[in-house]
Amino acid sequence: MPGQRSAPPRLDAIVCDIDGCLSPELPRPAATHLLARVSDHNRRARETGGVPPLTLCTGRPLPFAEAMARAVGAFALPIVCEGGVWVLTMDPYRWEMDPRITPEHLGLVREIEAWAAAQFDGAFLEAGKAAAVTIFHAQGPDYLRRVVLPAVQTRIDDAGWPVRAGMTWTCINIELDYISKASGIDRVLAATGLAPDRLAGIGDTMGDLAIRERVAWFACPANAHDELKAHADYVSPHEEAQGVLDILARLSHREGR
Repeated sequence: MPGQRSAPPRLDAIVCDIDGCLSPELPRPAATHLLARVSDHNRRARETGGVPPLTLCTGRPLPFAEAMARAVGAFALPIVCEGGVWVLTMDPYRWEMDPRITPEHLGLVREIEAWAAAQFDGAFLEAGKAAAVTIFHAQGPDYLRRVVLPAVQTRIDDAGWPVRAGMTWTCINIELDYISKASGIDRVLAATGLAPDRLAGIGDTMGDLAIRERVAWFACPANAHDELKAHADYVSPHEEAQGVLDILARLSHREGR
C-alpha cells in the first residue's frame, strides 16, 4: 500500500497529467463542472498566491494540451506536451520542440507511422503528433497489448530504431528514447528556476512515473494503475477530476491555506 506522507510545507507548483486525471482515459464527456473548479484553483493561485498553481504534463499533442490549459486556467507555468516533445507557454503564447530532436529523427517518426499504418489492419494513429507515434486499434486495448505491442517491439529491436514502445490504458506510444515527460519537466525547471523539492505531481499510469521522479510529493486518483499507486504519497478515494480536486484540497488546506 502507498504511504500517506504529508507534502512539503511550501510548494511552488503542481504538475498534473491530463488523461485519467483531468479527463477520462476513454472517449466520454469530460466533467466540465469539475474542470471549472480546477480553473478556480488556478485563479486563486494567480490572484492571491495562496495556493500553488497547477500546470500540465501530458503525452497528448500540443493542441489538445492547449485546449485543456484554457479549460483549467493553466497559464502560470509552461506545459509539457506530447510526452516531452514540446514545451508550451500560454502567456506569452509560444512553443518549442526539444532542441535535441533532429530532422533525421523526425524522418524516422514518419517512417514508423507509415510502417504501423500498413502493418496492422484496423490500426489508426493519433492525429497531431510531431515526433512520436500513438497507435489505436479498432479491436481495442486488449488486442493492442496481445498482438500489436509484441510486433512493434520486435520491429524496433530488429531495425535498431532509437525509440521505445509502451502500452497505456488505451493505446501504444512509440517515443524517441531520449524524450520523456521527465525531459520535458527538466526543460520547465531550467526555464523557470523551479526546484523539484518544491513541486507536487499527479498521475495515473506508469508513464507518469517520470513525474514522480521529478517532484517531492506525488498523488494519484483512485483510478490509477495499481503499480503507480505503490509510488504515491497519497491516493485519493475519488477518480479522475474529482480525485484531482481532492488532492488540490489536501494541498491547499495544509497550514491553513
